[in-house]
Amino acid sequence: MMTNLVEIRDLKVEATTDAGRRVEIIKGVSFEIAPGEIVALIGESGSGKTTIALTLMGYARAGCRITGGSVRVCGTDMTRLSERERAAIRGTRVAYVPQSAAAAFNPAQRIMDQVIEVARIHHLMSDAEARTRAVALFRALSLPDPDNIGDRYPHQVSGGQLQRLSAAMALIGDPELVIFDEPTTALDVTTQIEVLRAFKAVMQKRNIAGVYVSHDLAVVAQIAQRIVVLRGGEVQEIGMTDAILSTPQHPYTRELLAAFRPVGAEPFPRTKADEAPKPLLELSNIVAGYGPILGSGLPAIQVVKSVSLKLEAGRNLGIIGESGCGKSTLARAIAGILPPAGGDIVFEDRQLSRSAKKRSREELRKIQIVFQSADTALNPAKSVGEILARPLVFYFAMKAQEREARIDRLLDMVHLPRALKHRRPPELSGGQKQRVNLARALAAEPRLILCDEITSALDTVVAAAILDLLRELQAELGLSYIFISHDLPTVEAICDDVAVMYAGEKIEEMPRSRIGTVEHHPYTRLLFSSVPKLDPRWLDGLERDPALVAALSKR
Repeated sequence: MMTNLVEIRDLKVEATTDAGRRVEIIKGVSFEIAPGEIVALIGESGSGKTTIALTLMGYARAGCRITGGSVRVCGTDMTRLSERERAAIRGTRVAYVPQSAAAAFNPAQRIMDQVIEVARIHHLMSDAEARTRAVALFRALSLPDPDNIGDRYPHQVSGGQLQRLSAAMALIGDPELVIFDEPTTALDVTTQIEVLRAFKAVMQKRNIAGVYVSHDLAVVAQIAQRIVVLRGGEVQEIGMTDAILSTPQHPYTRELLAAFRPVGAEPFPRTKADEAPKPLLELSNIVAGYGPILGSGLPAIQVVKSVSLKLEAGRNLGIIGESGCGKSTLARAIAGILPPAGGDIVFEDRQLSRSAKKRSREELRKIQIVFQSADTALNPAKSVGEILARPLVFYFAMKAQEREARIDRLLDMVHLPRALKHRRPPELSGGQKQRVNLARALAAEPRLILCDEITSALDTVVAAAILDLLRELQAELGLSYIFISHDLPTVEAICDDVAVMYAGEKIEEMPRSRIGTVEHHPYTRLLFSSVPKLDPRWLDGLERDPALVAALSKR
């Protein structure tokens, strides 16, 4: 009698490098999943989480092949089946929910036709039965207007709704196992909670087993019964979720937990401040957006609506809010990359031109911006040394010998080997690229650095290392930061003050010490209450006003 739904034994996967060399990336992994059990695969990028999850459907990524071991699902070894046999199982016994729901849907087809496609392909039921089942799934997944939402096109629903619709697509064939591949990573925290709650409810009700791939321990704590910790293609630790979170055995698991910054983490140590701190930056009634300027003087698409802020020298300001609230647009307006349509920017008691093109070189030097995606911010055709040399030449007209010494010093400051200056961005890891991104900003010797979601694309441990680096640099150089993020624990850990934005407006501002005690705006309360805790019972005990959630969050 089969007691486990999934049994992976001594799984080995090889990848072929660009140079043609074969490298073992999954090294003898073994674990099992019981019927109805959800198991999380946790680890940093490159640890093998998704590669292992895909083997449960008989897939190997491009350039990869399964070289050893067995992957048994419902008693069948997926590694020994023909492609036709595997195709018959996918969507019926094993289903997949991707990270990007938008990429899973055809924008030219109605949602209902795509959700029931699996039932049609496998001849599981009639179209009428499939539509009835789909509506039942929409209702179970707490989707609005379940009877009619299937008539819409993908672009006509929100990101959170589309992610739940992708789950409905996976569940339509009544699978016994569902693979969730970081399905809430791209969602705002308020939306993430509603999606997690819906996933958990439908999986429990239907007794469906799951594999949940993530690097976020607080998220998996809410949905998984057991956790498999991976690093470098090897299992470091397997245990019940409670045990992993409370008494981790492996040093790497302890490192992951230490890197997770819960609410109430120690703030950055401050540089010595004057008795009466001087304002470094003052924003007055900033208006910014896109499109032509209308007769009213406002942009056609108004993203930032009359925002005023003040940052004192030696202090850090966090700006948080959901996607589309105007956080990044405000940062670009401060930098002059997107000139505001209205309002004043005063820096060091001097009014700045709204456009970067009209600012002096010295004014440009003092305010630097570090972007979220180092991949797109760094020229892939240039070496690290060439990238760092540009601001040194532009701002200081440094000659070659002095420039080389300064590049070495910059690499030292961001804790990168000096030999890296000869390499290009594609040869670096995500964390290394973000350090180069930061080093380029530091090359200008700024007073203020605008950090636009700079840790959101990084694994927990790598992100924590970047934050530690920011702390060191602030203590050494006397910098100030404006930290744009949707991650409250990160902002709370490094910022003195926090401003909350919603629908283009600053709705609330408070010192870090008063977070959780003085939120007056309903959205602020919703946002702060939505941050997952490292407690498996947190989601089940969370009580929120459904009307408030529907009104204020992009569900």
